[in-house]
Amino acid sequence: MDRTEIATLVYNTLLENKARLIQQYSDSKGAIGYFFVDDVLPEALALQIYTAFPATHDMVLKKSLREDKYVAAQMNKYNPLLEDVIYAFQDRRVVQLVSEICNLKDIYPDEYLYAGGISVMAHRQFLNPHLDNSHDKDRQRWRVLNLLYYVTPGWEESYGGNLELWPDGLKGKQVRVHSKFNRLAVMATHNASLHSVSPVVFNGVRCCISNYYFSDHALHEADTFHVTSFRGRPENKLTDIALQLDTMLRTGIRKIFKKGIVENPHVYKKGEK
Repeated sequence: MDRTEIATLVYNTLLENKARLIQQYSDSKGAIGYFFVDDVLPEALALQIYTAFPATHDMVLKKSLREDKYVAAQMNKYNPLLEDVIYAFQDRRVVQLVSEICNLKDIYPDEYLYAGGISVMAHRQFLNPHLDNSHDKDRQRWRVLNLLYYVTPGWEESYGGNLELWPDGLKGKQVRVHSKFNRLAVMATHNASLHSVSPVVFNGVRCCISNYYFSDHALHEADTFHVTSFRGRPENKLTDIALQLDTMLRTGIRKIFKKGIVENPHVYKKGEK
């Protein structure tokens, strides 16, 4: 099955659930707009995608106070099915339908997979509360939607590794989206879309396929440029202070060096192997 056929399956699932997804996104967009849909692809195909994931030692480990996870974007190093699935979510039909669900215009997928691609989180790994980088790799377009497709079979909510939205900030109640097998979660990204991934407390791996959509326009008029901005979880006060200082430092550097001091390696360089 090629990426066009996979895209058709994704499109049909979204179309079948369109009315419900429009309502879910509309009800939540006053804070952090989001929706999720289950059984995105046939179960056998979703299992095949999970099996195609590389071993963690063949991925890049990102480990710091900010996060602890394995990632990969150089997709021609891996099973071609993974690349086909990633780009199925970039099919023009899928992009247009997601745009309609979220009532957005002029939305573009990212062929370079800047901060996208695949990720794996194992026991004790996590992603602290943060705002995604506001722009694409060239700072030409605004990042507006985050698409997360989960493919670990039998992954229970109690295992951790779930998407957490903080619509009222770290002092408010979080919204938890279970990283359930064969589920697609889509969330808005803007100056207030604070989100995280809960620590994994199970001896297994949570596998995810990620895409970002961009636009010529910010979601909110008040949105401003920002680097990926991390915070500590509410119970980790010292980590929170350290991460706020870290964000201030990196923001200062980006004011001087528009694209950073060094090139972000998390992109798909299609001419390389």
